[in-house]
Amino acid sequence: MKKLIAFISICSILFSCKGQENHNNDTKSYAINKTEAEWKSELSDFEYYVLRQAGTERAFTGEYNKHYKKGIYECKGCSIPLYSSEHKFDSGTGWPSFYKAIEKNVDTSVDYKLGYARKELLCGNCGSHLGHVFGDGPQPTGKRHCINSVSLQFKPTE
Repeated sequence: MKKLIAFISICSILFSCKGQENHNNDTKSYAINKTEAEWKSELSDFEYYVLRQAGTERAFTGEYNKHYKKGIYECKGCSIPLYSSEHKFDSGTGWPSFYKAIEKNVDTSVDYKLGYARKELLCGNCGSHLGHVFGDGPQPTGKRHCINSVSLQFKPTE
């Protein structure tokens, strides 16, 4: 019985550690490197939850889900350009979706929050959580970058 309890305890620790993997990938350094106190002072509570704690906004509630103006979507945390409106499409999922990011401005990591590996999208400049990438997007990439609206700010182009 003691062996069973020890085994269950060890498994719980292993799985909880894997499930709580830091979304900002501690081994990677980003050009923008702020303390958690600085992030909390610059972002709203909900923005902090999504960008810094890898939270997710509810489907169909984000400002940019049905947003089709021409321009650039920037990181809410550091203002680096992430996505062009030219690459946005309506995926029907309830989140802004893009089939392509602005090259080198979006980074990826592995997220185990749901108990299995998913490809997480991060700002390549500050490491903020943006969303996830899936393989069900349109051509030419076949990718769907599923992004939280709260992770973005929009700059229109003339």
